[in-house]
Order: sequence, then C-alpha cells, then structure tokens
Amino acid sequence: MGEAGEFVGLDNFTKAWEDTIFQTAFKNTVFYTFWATIFKLVLGMWLALLLNRSFPFKRIVRASMLLPFIVPTVLSAWAWRWMFDPTFSVMNWSLYHMGLISDRLPFLSDGDWAMWCAVVVNTWRGMPFFAITLLAGLQTISPELHEASALDGANAWNRFWHVTWPLLLPVTLVVVVFSVIQTFSDFQLIYVLTGGGPANSTHLIATYAYQIGVGSGLLGEGAALSLFMFPVLFAVVWAQLRSLKRMDNA
Repeated sequence: MGEAGEFVGLDNFTKAWEDTIFQTAFKNTVFYTFWATIFKLVLGMWLALLLNRSFPFKRIVRASMLLPFIVPTVLSAWAWRWMFDPTFSVMNWSLYHMGLISDRLPFLSDGDWAMWCAVVVNTWRGMPFFAITLLAGLQTISPELHEASALDGANAWNRFWHVTWPLLLPVTLVVVVFSVIQTFSDFQLIYVLTGGGPANSTHLIATYAYQIGVGSGLLGEGAALSLFMFPVLFAVVWAQLRSLKRMDNA
C-alpha cells in the first residue's frame, strides 16, 4: 500500500531491493546469522561434552549455565553495550591496564567492530541453548558404543567423529534450524546494542524494517522489507527437513 492507501503492487519490494541500506542490512543479516550459529554450535558442543562428564557440583554448574539464556535480551544487551562503551568500556580499561593495547578499541564506533561485537553477544546469549540441547542428545547415546570403539583402538577424536557426531546429528540439525530462525529475525539485541549504527552499518533486516515502517511511518515499505526474511527462512527449514528425511530413510 502507498502513503495514500492505494495499491502499489510490487513497487515497495522493488524499491526495497534497490535500497543500498537494505542491501547492506541483508548482507549483515546473513553474516550475523552464519557466524553466530557457527560459534554457538562449536562452543555449545564443546560445553555439552564437558558437562556430560562427572565432576563436583555438576547440577549447579548446569543450572548456572542457563543464566545468559534466561536473562531478558534488553537487559543483557544494555550490559554488553556498557562494556563496549567507547568512554566507560571495562574491556578497554582492562586491556589497557594489562598492557595489551595503547589506545581504545572502537568496539561500537566502527561498523566492522560493531558487527563482530553483535556476533559475540549473540553467541554468548545463545550458546546455553545449544549446550543444553546437545547435552540431552549426548545422554541418549549408550556408553557401551564408546567403550567398544575404545577397545578397537579409537582415540577420543575418532570416537567423537565416528560415534558421537552421527548419532547427535538429528538433534544438531533441529537446534541449528531454531537458531537460524531466531538469529536471522533478531531485532532486540541489535536495536539496543547499536541501533543499526554507526551510519546504518550494523542494520539487520528486522531493525531496518522497523526503522522504515515505524520510525519513518512508511508501513508499506517496512512490511515489504520484513517479508524478505520469509523466503530465506523457508529455504532453511525446507533444506533441514529434507536432511532429516534422508537420515530417517538411511
């Protein structure tokens, strides 16, 4: 719909696709989703393997690990924003007094730095979800399989790669799908942490659609921007369902 309420067909989609800021936001969303998901998967798997062992206060450690995931996104993003602040950054202060840097790092004042900071915060927040889900999957694997492979001379890496990973793959695919959907459509974290800045360099599709649709009052264009997320997420879900189906038929 146009500003006067008339039907404008696909004009809003064409205008959105030709918008250079939207093109940047689309690239940022793919970059943000890809690297955050990779880091959450790797670190979540590592943490799940550690938590699957027996050690003192295991239950307390498992419960405390959920804190980043259950703290409201806005509160955690504000805390990280303070830690990345160019003037009062505790990180810059710590690195400087340890002699690792001689000048402040531009955590949120440089576009590239700000995007990587957002990836770090998203990883910190989402890693417990991966760890707990993968831990649940690990506990369904019979220890006898690992014992048998160890007797056959397989080391720890071979046991993980040839025994644990194949059995954990269906759970991994499901948790990755949920993570991709949540990360690709993320709004709160970027909105609080960077607001899409500096100079629109960290906008995601969701934050830019909000800025256009709500901030500027162009509801039709904002809706068109947000709808660009649908085909990407549909393709991800369809590909993962196909992979799960192939594994069931194997």
